[in-house]
Parts: sequence; structure tokens; C-alpha cells
Amino acid sequence: MSHHYSGPDFSFPHGDARLDFTDLYAFPKPGDASKSILIVNVHPSASENPPGPTTTEPFASEALYELKIDTDGDAIADIAYRVRFSSFENGAQTAIVRRVDGPQAASTSDRGRLIIDGAPVSIGREARITQAGDTRFFAGWRSDPFFCDVEGAKNNLQFTGDDFFADKDVCSIVLEVPNSALGAKGARLWARTLTPGDGGGWIQVERGARPAQAVILVEERDAYLGGEPASDERFLAAFAHALEHTGGYTPAEAKRVAGTLLPDVLSYDPTRPASFPDNGRTLTDDAFDSFVRILTNGEVKEDKVGPHGDLLLDFPYVGPPHQNRVTKAPHETTAMQNQT
Repeated sequence: MSHHYSGPDFSFPHGDARLDFTDLYAFPKPGDASKSILIVNVHPSASENPPGPTTTEPFASEALYELKIDTDGDAIADIAYRVRFSSFENGAQTAIVRRVDGPQAASTSDRGRLIIDGAPVSIGREARITQAGDTRFFAGWRSDPFFCDVEGAKNNLQFTGDDFFADKDVCSIVLEVPNSALGAKGARLWARTLTPGDGGGWIQVERGARPAQAVILVEERDAYLGGEPASDERFLAAFAHALEHTGGYTPAEAKRVAGTLLPDVLSYDPTRPASFPDNGRTLTDDAFDSFVRILTNGEVKEDKVGPHGDLLLDFPYVGPPHQNRVTKAPHETTAMQNQT
């Protein structure tokens, strides 16, 4: 599976599905290579432990959802997009998006330059899109684009081609930005979710970029999910040990391969075509097959599952949700929003 169910025993971080980061995507905008599409998916619609549907409330109003961007290769953020959501009332929710540049991007705060205010969250199948200057934004329920035979993964990698996510939904945060907004020399991306701390401030409860490894290779789960990519070298030995066990790698080779998985960031150069794991990640890249080949040292090459057929050709690109969660007519949008 991807980063879904990264809490203990395939549960959610802090037991809250809305905080669960699932996947990160970055690719040039189709038809306009001067812009990039960045997608952070959270909140799976179905739980594994315990089994059953999750809450219909898309995003946690008390939480902070953040996309971190490192532009100089030190795994420390130089740019951050921060998203907060209103309370979910009468079947509606809105979003605020801020951007931070420079040293403050590496901090833990919900402050920043206001980019978008009052953007409507999509509850139903219609994609409600907000435009503000050179930035387009979407947030809401979507068909989960991740594809994987989860039961086969749990059954000692005995795959049957049963796509667990074929009928599942997820909550997407999608940004369209000019490539110039990502720095001049390419970027390394990751996402995280945070909740208020007991004594004030913010506590990071989830983070990631590359699919599957946090669920399958991590031993010190709380330390990993609460950590920063710049400190990921401390997990190298544990990753290498897991690869020795699952893939039969020699110790030296396991350490080398583990080093390709850490720090947990997604490298992305918008001037080149996107293809996971080399550059960014598109919605059709078979990221789980890539991980399985690494995990098994090439012994298992695929899980017999392919991309979903409900992806959109235009923004926000992720397909409409399988379940319509509209409970009443959405509220009116503000004057600054340009709906498409």
C-alpha cells in the first residue's frame, strides 16, 4: 500500500483518518510545461483497523496541512504552502492557503502570506476550483488515484490483482503554480499534518513523500512520522535491516539501497517529464510496483494492478469521488473566487 494507514497496526495517526497523509504527486501541467501540479492526498474513506468507513468531514479544522519544498538540497524547507480549514458546518467547509518563503518555511506555524481565502471544499462530484492570481486551488473528496493489491501485500506479497482502492475515496489538496514558484534548480517535496499541542504551538503527527516505505519499513513509527527529512539518516540502519530480511540483500547493498529511500522526499525538476521514482510522480505512475521491486530485490516485480480509469484531463486531475457526500446546497463563494 502507499502511506495510507501509517498509524500503529494499519490504523490512523492519533486515530484520526483526517490526519492520515496518503500520497504526494508532482508533475508538469499537461499542455503547459511552464506550470506544475502539486497534489497532497489525505483522509482515506475506508479504515483497515478497525474496518469500515471514516468520517464524512473532509479535513480537520483544528489541523494544519502543509506542503514543504526544499530548493537547495539540504532537506530543510525553503518554501511552504500551509492550508487550514473551517469547521464542517451544514455540509460545507472552506479553506485558507498561505505561502511562506525563506527560513520561516522550516518553522512550525500557520502564519504566512495569504494566497487564497474562503475557497469552497468540494463535498460532491463537482470539482469546485478557486483561482487567485497565478495559483489555482482545489480541496475536497476525490476518487483515490492510488492502486494496489493491499490484501496481497499483507499476505506475504502473494498478489492476485485485486485493487483495494478501486472504489475508495480520499481528500485531495491540489495546487497549480508557475514553475518559478518552486525555485530555480528543482525541488524536493514532502507533506505533513500537524495538530495543536497541549501547551500551545503545533505537533507534527504525520509526514511523508515516497509511497509505502513508512508503512512497511519503519520500526520507530512515532519518531519517523514526527521527524524531519534532514534527520532521516538515523533511520538508515533500520531500513537496511528490513531490506536484508525481505530482499536478501547483503548488509552493504542493503545500506546502499536504503540510502536511495532516505531522506523521505520527492525529487522534482519541473523542466523534465515526471516519472516516479526519478522525477516527481504522476497519477498513473505505478509507485507500489517500484517499491515492491526494491523491497524484494527484484524477486517480485508487480502486484498485477494498474492505474485507475477515472482520472480527469484537466485540473484538478484526480477523478470525482465514488460517493456523493453533499448533505445540502453548498454555501455561496466569495468575490475573490473564480469558479470553473
